[in-house]
Amino acid sequence: KTEATKLSRDEFARLLEEVKNVGCIPMSTPFDEASVDLCVEFDLPIIKVASSDMNDWPLLEKIASTRRPVIISTGGASEKDLDDVVHFFEKRDIPLAINHCVSLYPSEDDELNLNQIDYLKNRFPNHVIGLSTHEYHDWHSSMLISYGKGARSWERHIDIDYENVPVSNYCTLPEQADIWFKAFHKAAEMCGGASDSRRIISKKEIEYLDALVRGAYARKDLEAGYVLSAESFAKDFYLAIPLLKGQLSCREVMNGEKLTRPLKA
Repeated sequence: KTEATKLSRDEFARLLEEVKNVGCIPMSTPFDEASVDLCVEFDLPIIKVASSDMNDWPLLEKIASTRRPVIISTGGASEKDLDDVVHFFEKRDIPLAINHCVSLYPSEDDELNLNQIDYLKNRFPNHVIGLSTHEYHDWHSSMLISYGKGARSWERHIDIDYENVPVSNYCTLPEQADIWFKAFHKAAEMCGGASDSRRIISKKEIEYLDALVRGAYARKDLEAGYVLSAESFAKDFYLAIPLLKGQLSCREVMNGEKLTRPLKA
């Protein structure tokens, strides 16, 4: 092998080591079978499939042979394409995440089609659904929206200013990536809690709402034995805050209840 190739491999190894050192998970997108072998050689735990290769069956067979989890982008795919590739990995029992993707570089905001996240979640409920995105006006909104819709995998192209080489407008600079990650954490904070069961109501919230419950107050003196009824309630009672301890409230079914003692207006 050429010395240039050897140097490139050494640099790649150092890059992978640095990714691990900062607490991240390295992965790569192989575009041919030899690159899949390289992914195995460097023990990459996840393999990414580009939209252009989601129906490249020789390449997918090679990737599947590694038995590693796969993330696949779906730009330009028909529904049959989607079903075929998902079935391919399901049949082989290989974990698969599916990224909604619009293969336009860059993408305008009105081209993002983020409702496709809902479509993918409904069609493939047993898979992680994500977003591969290339918009260039806003590094904040699509993260909030996609997280709220249930995306749990994201991809962006990143770059840095270096030696006056122009950065493509679909790429993300470090300061833009910072905005993007902060938006992720804000979305996770605001969407926090269970999505498959009723949330646990906090004591703070219960106390606040209890303070707003209306109590039943007599409009006039009522004798013991008086029977409450839906028909006469509005004539003989009104509802108001505060609710006193032991008092009937708007939360009780009062039809048919009988007063055991006189009640003053």
